Amino acid sequence: MSFATRDGRDWTPNYLISIDAKKCIGCGRCFKVCGRDVMTLKGINEEGELVDLDDDEDDEIEKKVMILSDQGACIGCGACGRVCPTNCQTHVLATAEAA
Repeated sequence: MSFATRDGRDWTPNYLISIDAKKCIGCGRCFKVCGRDVMTLKGINEEGELVDLDDDEDDEIEKKVMILSDQGACIGCGACGRVCPTNCQTHVLATAEAA
């Protein structure tokens, strides 16, 4: 599989495939640089379950984390990984994913 930039230079996408909720601090930096709605912010309640932040359960939220909401929308630019202060994301090169 071959990829190229607009001017024809070789380029290999590096797709986001997972976010480690134990490392994620929910800062939102990755969300802000992603223009594709690949991730969304969720809360983790006392039982360790993911909950929407727009619920009226803010007092029960122990932690906020990013989760993949539309993994297929990722174009593999890697911007999210470059801004992550905790290195909680896992990316895979397009050639490895195709295998």
